Amino acid sequence: MKRFLFITLFFVAVTFSAFSQVQTGKASFYADKFEGKPTASGEKYRRSKLTGAHKTLPFGTKVKVTNLANNESVEVTINDRGPYVDGRVIDLSRAAAEKLGYVNIGLADVKVEVVDAGDGKGGGQVVPIDKVSVDEKEFYDFEIERFEPKGFGVQIGTYQELVNLMRLSDNLKSSYQKKVTVQVKVVNGVKYYSIILGQFSTRKKAEDFLEEVKQKFPDAFITEYDKLK
Repeated sequence: MKRFLFITLFFVAVTFSAFSQVQTGKASFYADKFEGKPTASGEKYRRSKLTGAHKTLPFGTKVKVTNLANNESVEVTINDRGPYVDGRVIDLSRAAAEKLGYVNIGLADVKVEVVDAGDGKGGGQVVPIDKVSVDEKEFYDFEIERFEPKGFGVQIGTYQELVNLMRLSDNLKSSYQKKVTVQVKVVNGVKYYSIILGQFSTRKKAEDFLEEVKQKFPDAFITEYDKLK
């Protein structure tokens, strides 16, 4: 039987280290509605600044991002976590996306190169755990409640790394002020976690919310809780 967990996170203090100094993949950029909202580092997002979100690079790291379609480049500072969509390696501020020339397209194939490791905004020793490097001072305080949701929700994505899921759940709850549900799946003996936002009584209400969410998570879709059981 599929189980559902509701995760409420109260505190996140994280520093990640990347194993690779060069990555290729797709870049997205922040929707304007995130202007002024806090990033995972605590800094507020400003569309005019050259900043970006990365899954593992320490905060303060400077990276050079090159649009492979036009060879335009820009240097940005990592101050947030994400993007949490398969195939995407970095989420850039609007100003950075404009310099790379893909605002009208939405996504770009890019190369990401570390040019300055920065101070990471933390001095703790980084300890490798499986494929993720986690700072020794990383702590989470959360509550878990098993329940049977009803109606409709908007599924953001499915993830395997629990640490990333916990951080994203916290960010989503703060950004959208909706209940966060996590569906635990086991596929071929491997656990996966699907993040679902909201509990809507009608599909129309879920569709209206989906339009808002798609600005940041274009691969999101509506799911009916009863069909997941």
